[in-house]
Amino acid sequence: MNFSETLKEYMEMLHCTAKELSDASGLSPATVSRYRSGERIPAPNSDAFHRLCNAIVLLSEKGIAAVPLTREAVVESFLRCPDFIASDQELFRQKLNTLIAVLKLNLSKLCRCTNYEASALFRIRSGSRKPSEPAKFAADIARYVAEATDECAEKASLAGLLGCSVNELSDVSTRFERVLQWLTDAQDRQADSMVSFLEKLDDFDLDEYIRAIHFDTLKVPSVPFQLPTSKTYRGLEEMMASELDFLKATILSKSKASVIMYSDMPMEEMAKDSDFPKRWMYGMAMLLKKGLHLHVIHNIDRPLPEMMLGLESWVPMYMTGQVSPYYLKNPQNDVFLHFLKVSGTAALTGEAIAGYHSKGMYYLTKSKEEVAYYRCRAESLLQKAHPLMHIYRQSDREALHAFLRADVDAPGKRRNLRSAPPLYTMQPQALEALLRRHALSEAELQDILRYAEAQRQMTEKILQSEIIEDEIPLIPDEEFARHPIMLTLSGIFYERNIPYTYAEYRAHLSSTEQYAALHPNYRIRKTAAHAFRNLQISLHEGLWAMVSKSKSPAIHFVIHHPKLREAIECFQPPVVEE
Repeated sequence: MNFSETLKEYMEMLHCTAKELSDASGLSPATVSRYRSGERIPAPNSDAFHRLCNAIVLLSEKGIAAVPLTREAVVESFLRCPDFIASDQELFRQKLNTLIAVLKLNLSKLCRCTNYEASALFRIRSGSRKPSEPAKFAADIARYVAEATDECAEKASLAGLLGCSVNELSDVSTRFERVLQWLTDAQDRQADSMVSFLEKLDDFDLDEYIRAIHFDTLKVPSVPFQLPTSKTYRGLEEMMASELDFLKATILSKSKASVIMYSDMPMEEMAKDSDFPKRWMYGMAMLLKKGLHLHVIHNIDRPLPEMMLGLESWVPMYMTGQVSPYYLKNPQNDVFLHFLKVSGTAALTGEAIAGYHSKGMYYLTKSKEEVAYYRCRAESLLQKAHPLMHIYRQSDREALHAFLRADVDAPGKRRNLRSAPPLYTMQPQALEALLRRHALSEAELQDILRYAEAQRQMTEKILQSEIIEDEIPLIPDEEFARHPIMLTLSGIFYERNIPYTYAEYRAHLSSTEQYAALHPNYRIRKTAAHAFRNLQISLHEGLWAMVSKSKSPAIHFVIHHPKLREAIECFQPPVVEE
């Protein structure tokens, strides 16, 4: 039996629901549902797997099973599943390739160290062969990496990959243990990080966030800030102070010039300070309250989970429409670290050697000549940057429509993950009847009907030569009664809820099937997954990915960065059980 079948057998034996297993294990209901459906499999060495086994044993001890189960028996039954072991080996292969690429490992030396021929290593990396002794092979790889990464720059790259600080990799034995643990703990954190990011975006409410941080009542101070014309900062404590001083100088100045920010400095040490992140976020909120526009060049030359975690903290600021995010295409060198933030009245610059952040130096200046120099430097850097994403709010409606119209003629498959059937497959008469049932104003009604007609025309044009695939959730009537499906109108930034009746929803599904029958290039994929109620994901494969939020606020993120775009393209929504 496969892993999902074995799990279902245990759940039937214990007469437990997915929610009960979730509560007992501490895993999210979505994670348990993915395991149960076979969409995901935990790694044998992962914390999730151990929690799942412990929960099954715990539930059996409560008298639910005829005979209490032992942990050894549960673990062994899962280890016998062929797909369980295969999944672990595939993730190990992916991590091995990532390790080689990120650290630029010498393959000839790696082969000598592991006693594998180059051709055998190539087949292992491609997936056409598996190591005869996986545990020994992983240990040999970890040993070679530990000995080969003795330079500061190499340790900094390894620390970024493992998600730890450089100081934690100071000696060979520690590096060996950390690399071996990372290689053999093949838990797929990349997929989890994307799910977490999208779930938080789905739930995010800008109005609630503004109230929570009292943004609507913030007062921009006007008391003069006494700061010398220039000041030098050394050590982590002073570096944190320099960032806050820069924010103060910018907030209290009369300048309305935009702010440009770039940093590839490590943040983990500063983040450990319980007070600094709060004060920094407050300062950033004050910049936005003042009405300044921020151009932020993100350092995203790091593993996807770290990238997504960093982006989560920026989402509230993205929602304001006052932040433009960028990235640099070419990875930065792993020896020198840089820091540059410039406003209309102050400039903060810094430098350090990778692995020795605390020994670096930051320099803050208010001198007009120096600020002008650093402003020119920051603007030149901005010219070399590429948009990480384009953010479209209500005020950008026409720009969004212009972008989508221009994209119609571009070749490539389109794929959409929807929370409701698409507007372009609904019969015009049915749409008008639904809208009139909700007593919209005539202006609103006509705006929606025009938008729907424009969608039909663009879709028809694309389908003449390209494929469109829509993934649509199938919602049973009992779930629909609890969570009605809403008409999707984020494309015109319409935030009022317009729910279907169940009959209207089924009729729209039927018209979508008829549309597919009439258009050979149009495909629908029905799924039980209904993870997001407030998000749509649109993909033009190989070009861009768009995450559209329907309300609170209605906003669209069009993502161009290859690694982030590819992660969204590979994303599969989790099956969520009520």
